[in-house]
Amino acid sequence: MKHAKRALVTGGARGIGAAIATSLANAGFDVAIASLEPPSEAAPVLEAIDASGRHARYVEFDIGDIARHASLVADLWSTFGAIDCLVNNAGVTSLERGDLLDLSLESFDRSVAVNLRGTFFLTQAVARRMLGQREHVASQRSIITITSANAEIVGENRADYCMTKAALSMMSKLYAARLAAAGIQVFEVRPGIIRTRMTEPAAARYDELIARDGVPMRRWGLPEDVGTAVATLASGRLPFATGEVINVGGGLHLHRL
Repeated sequence: MKHAKRALVTGGARGIGAAIATSLANAGFDVAIASLEPPSEAAPVLEAIDASGRHARYVEFDIGDIARHASLVADLWSTFGAIDCLVNNAGVTSLERGDLLDLSLESFDRSVAVNLRGTFFLTQAVARRMLGQREHVASQRSIITITSANAEIVGENRADYCMTKAALSMMSKLYAARLAAAGIQVFEVRPGIIRTRMTEPAAARYDELIARDGVPMRRWGLPEDVGTAVATLASGRLPFATGEVINVGGGLHLHRL
């Protein structure tokens, strides 16, 4: 019997995460969302998943609370039978943008706890369960981590954010190497300048950068651009690839003279 594909998207209540969840549903996935926001804020994306004919599940969840990881994974395996695709999207930016010489310990620890520590150990918990799965295994399984163009491009005014995203890039490669023999593909998706609530404080600066050709495709990215990339990878469209970095930034990452 063929089972529906099932995905878990962290931080999927709004913005890029919501677009990813919707794109996966449109690609045939039942989608569980684990996010900090109250269920009422997730209503639009849950309705979109339902409208696509797929099952939706929402769990109010702090990825930084590692003590809850095991129960989340067990609950989703019980509810969905398995998780075929984990999308690590949840993340935070610096508490304040500013000189890295003024970066606070509070902001640094928060970025590490959520962006890196929480993501690494949730991935570990899901990967262990994927490896132990014997029944109802999809023909294609994947772990996709959303990082940022700042995994490589320096952003001096949000040093903690940049460092954690760079660390996630290495994490993705490590899991790709560890899980390849089991047929579990691992990818990193690097969004560029995407119009979301997180980028609103720097909108004027990004408008200026785009206007002076800092983004070769000369437009803001949309959350749906990232969602489309993730759904393509999760659907197995690149069957003999793993450990790859997919830039979704309109060419922002290109070094030009």
